[in-house]
Amino acid sequence: MHTWKLEIEYEGTRYRGWQIQHNAKTVQGELMTAARQLFSERVEIGGSGRTDAGVHAVQQIAHLKTQYELKANITPRQIQHGFNDVLPHDINIVKVTNAPENFDARKHAVQRYYLYQISTRRTAFAKNFVWWIKDNLNVAEMQEAAAMLVGRHDFYSFHEADEAKKSSTVVAVSHAEIFTDGDLICFRIGASHYLWKMVRRIVGMLAEVGRGHSSVSDFGRLVKFKSSAAAKYTAPPSGLFLEKVLYKGETADLPRRAISFFG
Repeated sequence: MHTWKLEIEYEGTRYRGWQIQHNAKTVQGELMTAARQLFSERVEIGGSGRTDAGVHAVQQIAHLKTQYELKANITPRQIQHGFNDVLPHDINIVKVTNAPENFDARKHAVQRYYLYQISTRRTAFAKNFVWWIKDNLNVAEMQEAAAMLVGRHDFYSFHEADEAKKSSTVVAVSHAEIFTDGDLICFRIGASHYLWKMVRRIVGMLAEVGRGHSSVSDFGRLVKFKSSAAAKYTAPPSGLFLEKVLYKGETADLPRRAISFFG
């Protein structure tokens, strides 16, 4: 068994999310199609976590596993270039490194960071990467509300219907903040895992606080008590990025700035 760690960036606009689906274009599906051109036997590609339809990644981590003996001496750079030669323009392998045989991108990840970008002005260039809100937003109140997220809470109010029947809705959030960068209001959150649509529903409610349609204390009640109110305020996927995935011994060290597409 040969295992490599892939660092991947992608624009999720054209895809139905990360996870491979029947009769749907997905990021994992495109990677598997590319892998079939590079390897003569079946390979395994698993990501650190699923991103929903339309959600982007500046650092998705995946493992690549194969038994192909003739490729035993293939270099990480050859794998990177091989994939990028055949992948579509909106998926890019940033880095490939050798990994322990048992490395699992999902099981071994300890923290995942997401960044959501709200634009305070209409933009001709970044529509796919922001949520444009015309209303004036009270950033200070959004910051106060976001701080309530840190800690171990039941995020039932921000879950997708019926998800609670499948698994626990308790999530430990290590980091949550609102900051501004030019015309963008950014929300960053770090946690070990997330519920389906959880981040987008949090952002939707933070925007309601910013608009003055909901108070900071109202937001706090959603964190403390179960409610279905957040569902109708789910933010669009366009502004959401999987920003960083951490493994044992790694730290986030993320600057308080919006996504830069060129480092």
